[in-house]
Amino acid sequence: EVQLVESGGGLVQAGGSLRLSCALSGFTFDNYAIIWFRQAPGKEREGVSCIRRNDRSTTKYAESAKGRFTISSDSTRNTIYLQMDRLKPEDTALYVCAADWPSAKYCNSTSSSFEIGPFGSWGQGTQVTVST
Repeated sequence: EVQLVESGGGLVQAGGSLRLSCALSGFTFDNYAIIWFRQAPGKEREGVSCIRRNDRSTTKYAESAKGRFTISSDSTRNTIYLQMDRLKPEDTALYVCAADWPSAKYCNSTSSSFEIGPFGSWGQGTQVTVST
């Protein structure tokens, strides 16, 4: 069974940094995309960034994340990180990582959208709060 567990959220002042982690388990093959979503109260869920587990050089970022957030994977490909710098109050949200395959479909750098299929897997999320 595929599982994703997020950690690293917290309260930070505007301009500060946080590094979120998404620990993966139960994956029997590498052809997955790992996607970070976020959802703020009263707002729709928004894709933030993605990475291909089988090709760590392929990543994608939402416009709101470009230049401030960096997605990466450790060498085992079992932990995905989202380094968030120069945080803004509007980054306040529940951050959730998700996985689906094939990676080329769900982390497609030619498309600006982020999606997960009906059989994708989700973590529980980690709260990020950015104060002014």
